[in-house]
Amino acid sequence: MTVHVVLLDAFGTLLDMEPPAPVLTHLLGQAGYPFDEAVVADALSAEISHYRANMQMGSDPDGLAALRADCAGVLVAALGAGAPPVPLATQLLVECLRFRLFDDVIPALDALAAMGMTLGVVSNWDCALGSHLERLGVADRFAVVAASAPVGYRKPDPAIFTAALAALDIDARAALHVGDRRLEDLQGARAAGVAAVLIDRSPAAVASHEVITTLLDIPARVAA
Repeated sequence: MTVHVVLLDAFGTLLDMEPPAPVLTHLLGQAGYPFDEAVVADALSAEISHYRANMQMGSDPDGLAALRADCAGVLVAALGAGAPPVPLATQLLVECLRFRLFDDVIPALDALAAMGMTLGVVSNWDCALGSHLERLGVADRFAVVAASAPVGYRKPDPAIFTAALAALDIDARAALHVGDRRLEDLQGARAAGVAAVLIDRSPAAVASHEVITTLLDIPARVAA
């Protein structure tokens, strides 16, 4: 069946992030809480692990606020003596997460739109994903944004792909998914009956039947 829909993962595929440890170290220092960057990096590692394990809490604004406070509590505990109070840590934690688009995103989205492709996002994320895409100026590019927390299923569960396809009223065989993680993106999509390829932008990456090295390779894949 001809591909009519391209689904894309968010973080690592569409979105990159400025390294958060230097940013948070700077913000903490400005607020009067100086820490060594290595200590902040370790604390952030603990916070990120907690976020990933509990991401599904962030299904709505109230749940997201609670999740962020919980994550800030983990950060404060990991920082130890001299850490800011949790409300301030929550504010600084959110502020230090600065997302940006990879350089190949806009050209690839333009090329796919010119082909008449319907685009969507399928990502393990909380309910704030849409606002991040809007801030970056690409929210209107996507006919569906399926974030795991509000949808209720997270990759590699095929149900999140099924939900996105249902919202688009499209057969799984008419879709291609692109993501950067083998289990969540490649295997998860295929379990839903969706063809999938991995994006690997690392210098040593080699393109193959299941790997692309830039999003600009997608048009050729869907046209094949």
